[in-house]
Amino acid sequence: MITGDYGRDALDFVERLDVHTTAADALTAIEAGFSSFGFETIIITGIPNHTQTFAQMVMAKRWPDEWFKLYTRNNYDRDDPVVRHLRRSIDPFEWAEAPYDARSEPRAAEVMRRASDFRMTRGFLVPIHGLSGYEAAVSLGGAHIDLNPRSKPALHLMAMYSFACVRRLIKPPSEARVRLTKREYEALSWAARGKSAWEIGEIMHIAQRTAEEHLASAARKLGAVNKTHAVATAIQQKLITC
Repeated sequence: MITGDYGRDALDFVERLDVHTTAADALTAIEAGFSSFGFETIIITGIPNHTQTFAQMVMAKRWPDEWFKLYTRNNYDRDDPVVRHLRRSIDPFEWAEAPYDARSEPRAAEVMRRASDFRMTRGFLVPIHGLSGYEAAVSLGGAHIDLNPRSKPALHLMAMYSFACVRRLIKPPSEARVRLTKREYEALSWAARGKSAWEIGEIMHIAQRTAEEHLASAARKLGAVNKTHAVATAIQQKLITC
């Protein structure tokens, strides 16, 4: 896929995702897109809280079966330095940027060592954030990957669209027309005009927090990842105009 123009490659990848109607087909296309950068594994997942297991949160994956069994059986997500760094990070990062002390954290060292047994020696992780904060992550791994300052923004864009595509296909929207309240409609309409939550609050004579709640509620109804996604979806469904 790589033409040397990472931006064009990423946009071509995004356009090709739109044609898929099943999560399995989309994941095959996603895997092919990222493999062009040398990535051999991909997982799209949420991160469990104390009442959930890692396996419950996985939305889609192309991991070696034995590694997934080992990872889940040993509850490696509890000691994985990449997962820990994810909880603290807003921006995408390389796995190598996730700090840990091999001597004082033997389990963390074990996770990274065992991952390398499955050719997952290097990787790149993209956090997915929604209106209410952290939501999920797309993690890519391999042995010989094209990871540089020019490829990272393209990979970031590709990962976000991969997440949105997979989530849409595994949890398709209801056929019933989305019904927004008057306040949700108004807040979303102002957001479509580029207004911030603070500005929307001033215009609507409500608190910024209340404006954010209206936007978050509208996004949930639309199955959107964030405000921008919610606006685009609402325009696409002709619920609002820009």
